[in-house]
Amino acid sequence: MTISVRLTDEDTKLIKAYADMNNISLSDLIRNAVLEKIENEYDLKCYEKAIAEYKKNPKTYTLEEVKKELGL
Repeated sequence: MTISVRLTDEDTKLIKAYADMNNISLSDLIRNAVLEKIENEYDLKCYEKAIAEYKKNPKTYTLEEVKKELGL
């Protein structure tokens, strides 16, 4: 799939310079940046959900308790 992005000349120069400096293609740079942003936002949502659940029930377990519970 091809996606077009409108950039200013200044942004284009900066992005190309960054890609060259890191010896990666523009496609790889942009793909990686977008996927990283998605992953970061997903991780943040998971964290927020986990914190909300913890606040409802702040019980914690030691590693040994978890191993015993799982039969490890």
